[in-house]
Amino acid sequence: MKEIDNIRKGEELNVDRLGEYIRNRMPTPFSTIELFQFTAGSSNLTYLIRLGGHEYVLRRPPFGNTVKTAHDMKREYDVLTRLAMIYDPAPEPVLFCDDETVIGSSFYLMERKRGVTIRGEISDDDLSPDSGHTAAQIDGLKRARTKLNGSPEFRLAVIKAFVENLSRLHAVNYEFAGLGGLGKPEGYPKRQVEGWSQRYMAARTHDLPQLEAVIRWLNENIPAETGAALIHNDYKFDNVMFSPIDLTRIVGVLDWEMVTIGDPLMDLGTTLGYWMSPDAGEEMLSMHFNPRVLMENISRRELADLYGKASGRDVSDILFYYVFGTFKVAVIAQQIFARYVKGSTKDERFAKFDRFVAALGSIAHHALEKQTI
Repeated sequence: MKEIDNIRKGEELNVDRLGEYIRNRMPTPFSTIELFQFTAGSSNLTYLIRLGGHEYVLRRPPFGNTVKTAHDMKREYDVLTRLAMIYDPAPEPVLFCDDETVIGSSFYLMERKRGVTIRGEISDDDLSPDSGHTAAQIDGLKRARTKLNGSPEFRLAVIKAFVENLSRLHAVNYEFAGLGGLGKPEGYPKRQVEGWSQRYMAARTHDLPQLEAVIRWLNENIPAETGAALIHNDYKFDNVMFSPIDLTRIVGVLDWEMVTIGDPLMDLGTTLGYWMSPDAGEEMLSMHFNPRVLMENISRRELADLYGKASGRDVSDILFYYVFGTFKVAVIAQQIFARYVKGSTKDERFAKFDRFVAALGSIAHHALEKQTI
């Protein structure tokens, strides 16, 4: 999969106005501005900006967004400004704009993190001279692809790096970072279940009996919070960048729009919700953002146990958190599908997201029937 491409239809920005705004506010000298769009991602929109020899990433809300609190660029900018100082994988922001006349919404610029995101497998595009990687990095990626495909020990090492990094985030001293006011940990699971239930009903387009049965179960089985931590709320392989030279080292964590202070097991539950087992079926395993080469070899239970070992938290009773995470991923997909149905986005990737939502409802319902993840 190509990392960047031309701008998708309906998601173009006014390049001249953007260039003028940046030129008047940043010390970076440039004579030309080039704009591309990152092909991954399905919520906030992400663009690559080249200012001469300098590269930055622009983040803005999706077109057609009517709920500003759901895509608060200023909040995301402020969080990263503080977090990047104490947590290296967080990208450092460099400019915030609340003047919606520039590109039609607020936005911010941040540094461009360089690394590899594992989706499905390391692709030929990652190994191309046009990928932006150095010759040494491409050689490293070739070796890593061979090891990922052939070495269970290497796959486990990559997974451990991924899980241990989540544990490291949960150990961040958020008060020291000035992020103590970011959320209210008391009653967090209850608010999340009720809030995501309401979001689903607001974006509902089909009758899905299994998913709606899951919603009822979640609302009837809400646990007390197990602790408080800085949580990402969308931690998955699609949002993590690994070093091209060493795939067991994480160099970037992206998409911080849902970061808050809350129960770390709820965060783990979302990560588990993205993790497809082989019995989920071919279509779910093959979703474009899934690291299939890893999912086929490491179970959700193993993933949870790795987190428990890294964090010291009790993960023996993880069913609620996994079912909630699966439901939340379904709601995110449903919101995206609803935007597509309404014509707010013309991105054809989202045309079949209704099938994704139904499948996730079935997976969560099956976990409740089995009473295991």
